[in-house]
Amino acid sequence: MSSVIAADSQVIFHFTIKLEDGSVADSTQLGGKPARLVMGDGSLTPSFEACLLGLSAGETKSFTLAPEQAFGLPNPDNIHHLDRAKFGADAEPEVGAIIGFSLPNGGEIPGIVRAVEGMSVTVDFNHPLAGHTVTFEVEILAVDEELEEA
Repeated sequence: MSSVIAADSQVIFHFTIKLEDGSVADSTQLGGKPARLVMGDGSLTPSFEACLLGLSAGETKSFTLAPEQAFGLPNPDNIHHLDRAKFGADAEPEVGAIIGFSLPNGGEIPGIVRAVEGMSVTVDFNHPLAGHTVTFEVEILAVDEELEEA
């Protein structure tokens, strides 16, 4: 008998995230490698995790989440105007490019170049899916004890 996903379950699943127009924003199906998750570990937002609660191995489900439940709304404070000189010759900023920026703690954060005007580069540090209603499709492959067999 398969386990039901609970607040502390380990889960292996495939997911697809689709935008309002039906285009695929992300999918584990494309690479053929399912996601592995420990519920509550922070790798998914609470709203995404809530969609998984109560599902069991073999189930598929589709959920539509508003921006506030998914990746949030764009925050204007996350848009920065940087001096073009801060970009090295090997990292010429182009509109639409995603560039990794180093954080003081040694981590990295991606930013999307939104505009390049003279010596000013506008970089958006909001999540790329912020502001979008998304459809979250899941196929649960294994839960808890099935993981030892998988």
